[in-house]
Parts: sequence; C-alpha cells; structure tokens
Amino acid sequence: MQADIKKWFVYVIECEDGSFYVGVSSNIERRFQEHKEGRGGRYTLLHKPVKIIYSESFDSKKEALKRERQLKGWSHKKKEDLVRFQKQKK
Repeated sequence: MQADIKKWFVYVIECEDGSFYVGVSSNIERRFQEHKEGRGGRYTLLHKPVKIIYSESFDSKKEALKRERQLKGWSHKKKEDLVRFQKQKK
C-alpha cells in the first residue's frame, strides 16, 4: 500500500485593510482559523484576516517555502494580478 503523501500549501489571505498575508501550511483551513483567532502570527493579529483569496499546493514543504519567499517579495499589485489570473482560469 502506498503511504499517504502530505501536501503543503502556499496561501494568500486578504486582510480587512486590503493588505495581503502570504503563508505556508499543510492544513489551510486550520491555519486560517488560527489567524482569525489571533494565534496565526503578528501580522494577522494587527491586520484582521478576512478570507483566503489564493492557494497553491506542493508535494514538499521545501517547495512551498520557496514559493512563499517568492510571493512575499512581490508587490501588492503583482499579487493582485496572480489572484485575478487564477480566477479567470476557473
């Protein structure tokens, strides 16, 4: 029997003030709930999280962290374009 493969996700949360938070987790729903409850990190404690607006899945944590670093280096506009592009594909 094949072992379960754990997926890792990079996600973008839109905050109440319009800013974005980029993070990594193996369980997006749980992590978003932690952010909403003020247990997700300093940024989302100060900028109330509203919703997850983007996510990507990866086969390894290393890949997800690499993508997270890339997205965190992007401008707000470039992240908006990424979200818009994903919505157009659906």
